[in-house]
This record gives sequence, structure tokens and C-alpha cells, in this order.
Amino acid sequence: MSAPAGRVALVTGAGRGIGRAIALRLAQDGADVAVNYRRDADAAAKVVAAIEAMGRRARAYPASVDSFDACAALVEAVAADFGAIDILVNNAGIASRGQSVADTDPGELERVVRTHALAPHYLSKLVIPWMRQRPRGDIVMISSVATLYHAANGAPYNMGKAAVEALAQTLAKEERVHGIRVNIVAPGLTVTDMGKRLAMATRGVADIHELDAQSPFGRVSTPEDVAAAVAFFVSADADYVTGQKINLHGGG
Repeated sequence: MSAPAGRVALVTGAGRGIGRAIALRLAQDGADVAVNYRRDADAAAKVVAAIEAMGRRARAYPASVDSFDACAALVEAVAADFGAIDILVNNAGIASRGQSVADTDPGELERVVRTHALAPHYLSKLVIPWMRQRPRGDIVMISSVATLYHAANGAPYNMGKAAVEALAQTLAKEERVHGIRVNIVAPGLTVTDMGKRLAMATRGVADIHELDAQSPFGRVSTPEDVAAAVAFFVSADADYVTGQKINLHGGG
């Protein structure tokens, strides 16, 4: 798989979990990486240090991406520091509280949908002018296999992820003429802090790896599995690929 050498990637929510794995994989493949985070500055600094140890450029940027003004400042800062933005990975996310529609607080609904759907719209809008100046642009939305099932007691999360997939499909058609590819990676249960909490809440297990034996291929998915799918979408091997989705659930 051809590496994105010399390209600049902005990864949201990149201090931990899936975002961290994506940032490290893109750097491993040759990209310079802007590491966005919301609260954990120490975790983001460690990601930056790991990327710099690979010989790539990296910098951490605090921003809550559910604010358009914060997104605008983020993109402006990244473009000023790196001189370009070639890859955007909309990864930042939050969990909903697992309540029915009747019991969901309107404030929770707004926060979850804003983070999963409005933030990717804001950032895509803001990076497109930069990508149009480059030989190629890539936007990858991190969704969820939740959109395959729309399970009960998860409307805010289901709605947010369904909306970001709609955004991706629309944007792929709009920006193809400008050489920008837009694709979706939809993980299932993954070994992250959020995944561990979800496993405890929905499966009643104290350790997520208790689910390995009953999972496809004998293990729960890892952040590196998600990063590999993102790496494919932004590679030269996916030059003819846009508007596509990879469901990372092991065929389950």
C-alpha cells in the first residue's frame, strides 16, 4: 500500500483510542499529523512525541470540535503551521447514555449529534478550500456499525452516526470533481476506553477481553484495525475509491 508521504493529516480526537492509532499509523505511512484533542493534553503530547520519533512533524491542538468557531481556529492554526491540509479524519466522538427516546434529555441529544454530525460538517467545510489546492484530498468519517442496527436506547448516537454517513455520501459527490475522496470507516466494539465502558454496560463484563472467544476471529477489534482501514482509504491504492464504507465488525 503506497504511503501518504509528505501529506498533512488532521485527526480529531487523536489523543487516545482510535484517534491515537490513526494518527500513529498515518505518521508511520509518511504523513505529518496535527493531533487534535479536547481535554487530555498529556496524552496528546505523548502522541506527538511518538510521531516525532518516527521523523515526522506533529503538533497538538486543543479544540472542542462541536463549536464552529473552535473548528475555524483549529483549521487556521494547522494550515499556518503545516502549510497544507491533505487528509481530514473526523474521529472525535462521545457516547450517549443508553436511554429511550422518552427518557433522553434534550441537552444530551444536542451534544451527541453536534459532536458526531455537525463537527464533521464544520471541519469538512473548512478544510475543503485547502484540499482543493492540493493534488488530492481525503476526508474519512469514523462512523459505527450502530447504523446497521439502530438498536433501542441509543437514538442520539444512532442519529449522529447516520447523519455523518449522509454527509460523507453527499460530500463524495460534491467534491469528486476537485479530486477529494470521502469515505467511511464504521467500527464495531473496539478495545478503547469507550468500548470497555460499553462492554461493561451492555454485556456485563469487567474486562472487554472476556468477549474475545465469542468475537469474530477470536478477538475484539482493536484501534489498529480501524487505523488500517483509514490508511487504505487515504493511500494511492484507493485512488479510484470514494463514497465507500468499510464495516469493521469481522463479518459478524
